[in-house]
Amino acid sequence: MSVPFLRCVVLWGTSAHLLASVSGDAGPPGIRVPLCKGPPAEPALQPDPPPPPPGARSRPPRAAGDSRGTGAVSFVDMIDNLRGKSGQGYYVEMTVGTPPQKPDETLEPFFDSLVRQTSTPNLFSLQLCGAGFGQNDSQGPATVGGSMIIGGVDPSLYLGELWYTPIRREWYYEVIIVRIEVNGQDLHMDCKEYNYDKSIVDSGTTNLRLPRKVFQAAVKAIEAASSTEQFPAGFWLGEQLVCWQAGTTPWHIFPVVSLYLMGESRNQSFRISILPQQYLRPVEDVASSQEDCYKFAISQSSTGTVMGAVIMEGFYVVFDRAQRRIGFAVSTCHVHDEFRVASVEGPFPGAELEDCGYNVPQTDESTLMTIAYVMAAVCALFMLPLCLMVFQWRCARCLQPGGGDFADDISLLK
Repeated sequence: MSVPFLRCVVLWGTSAHLLASVSGDAGPPGIRVPLCKGPPAEPALQPDPPPPPPGARSRPPRAAGDSRGTGAVSFVDMIDNLRGKSGQGYYVEMTVGTPPQKPDETLEPFFDSLVRQTSTPNLFSLQLCGAGFGQNDSQGPATVGGSMIIGGVDPSLYLGELWYTPIRREWYYEVIIVRIEVNGQDLHMDCKEYNYDKSIVDSGTTNLRLPRKVFQAAVKAIEAASSTEQFPAGFWLGEQLVCWQAGTTPWHIFPVVSLYLMGESRNQSFRISILPQQYLRPVEDVASSQEDCYKFAISQSSTGTVMGAVIMEGFYVVFDRAQRRIGFAVSTCHVHDEFRVASVEGPFPGAELEDCGYNVPQTDESTLMTIAYVMAAVCALFMLPLCLMVFQWRCARCLQPGGGDFADDISLLK
């Protein structure tokens, strides 16, 4: 029996279409789904920016905080249209690899249904190719955005070895970050800060999002490492763009950012290195043919660390749901220069790395009951004198002949 071979996934607006044909050819394990690139969005007109400071020329982005239109792979941009808030985007990984979601856990995702009803292995893998990666003419336009392998791993899409980190909780694809470095220098923070209140892998989020304290420390380190040029404060907040003459982007002044993830052995970790070509996202619809403009794609988060497309565009990522782990290897389509390449390296020894995960404090119900009883006792203690005063006043009125005297009533209240 032949397996349906899904040729292409086209995501546009708020709909997703699967174009399928039947193929009996033997190929890599699983179903390969090339991710297609859609037409570019219409650029919005912008007022002339104020004069930039010395160094790189800056521009306001197309829309403040808008992660679309940044020149990212159209697949990610379209997912961004569908996803809503950060952390929900991985639900739209074709509703493929997502565990049952609250509040309605009765809804069965497509991939769960596929695994249950067929012999498809319970894993899928993604290769997202960034905007800087040129088209591979030998494979046609369907390879521009990358590939999704349903039910398998394609060795031709990655280089070197796959390194796996355990899935801590399946509510999201939650992992544990044990260390962050900028240009090889540790941020020297409590590792729990990196995972406050969770760290997830989410292809539906464009940026690498970090908790407030971690974001401030990382930006300070990146800014110090790239101090040979001056950038406006709004650039580091994602509110302004920086532009250089076409082909002259000084990648070498920006540092490599490294994340250490807990390995399958709880006392070892491995490192994934993120190049500036990943965390500086090109904004093509704002730039002219004579200049290249970029947006800083590391942002602050109030919901924990989110390893979005900034991370995934450098790596081939395997979501092994059956063994509750996520694998990383260097992608064959990652963008790099002649000096540096993305890397996945390890192992690095550590101790009690699992303790770096953030645990939400759980309050015992018996403690709450004790607090309630204490509060009730305090209220009763304060009410007792008032009750005694009212009782005394009522008794005094009953003992007064002729129904009591008004002046006596006033004196009781003094």
